[in-house]
Amino acid sequence: MSIAAAYNIWANQYDTNKNRTRDLDKISTIETLTKYDFTRVLELGCGTGKNTSWLLEKADEIIGLDFSEEMLLKAKAKINDKRVIFKRADLTENWDVKNNYVDLITASLTLEHIKDLHHIFNQAHLKLKKNGLFFISELHSFKQYAGSKARYETENGTQELEVYVHHISEYLDAAKSNGFKLIEIEEWFDDAVKKELPRLISFVFKK
Repeated sequence: MSIAAAYNIWANQYDTNKNRTRDLDKISTIETLTKYDFTRVLELGCGTGKNTSWLLEKADEIIGLDFSEEMLLKAKAKINDKRVIFKRADLTENWDVKNNYVDLITASLTLEHIKDLHHIFNQAHLKLKKNGLFFISELHSFKQYAGSKARYETENGTQELEVYVHHISEYLDAAKSNGFKLIEIEEWFDDAVKKELPRLISFVFKK
């Protein structure tokens, strides 16, 4: 099953099923981006708009891109705001967004489905204004090494999605090669005492 088809099926339960990765991503997004100012945002893999509502508390304009039509339908039904435009897009191709236009790009739980990080960072550099920020929140590679991946339950059992393992060094190398500077990096844990593997890793890069 293709990634888009899998997410189209997942859309009906994405916001309501038990999902610690999704919930922790929302925490990482809010706690990280609260520290920064931004007006125009490009959301990569916006999905059902789970982070869009909070971003609207700070942004004047948001462009949300996703390859799943069903996810986008959920987002449009949830968020009726003239400041938001949701578009169906393949992030592995060139993005239909003006160059030097946004001051923040976010990618949440999206890049594990994309093999070529260099293309993502190249496009992000084109679309960001000078000193713009690129925020990434993804499943930690340590969790990937242990076998974790995007999955959801169906009547016929667990549906696992095709993913790519991205080492931390891959993110850093792709960023540096495409003109970004690392501003911060953070690991996010399920348990407060941090005895388990970190679930997520987040980065903030600056153009």
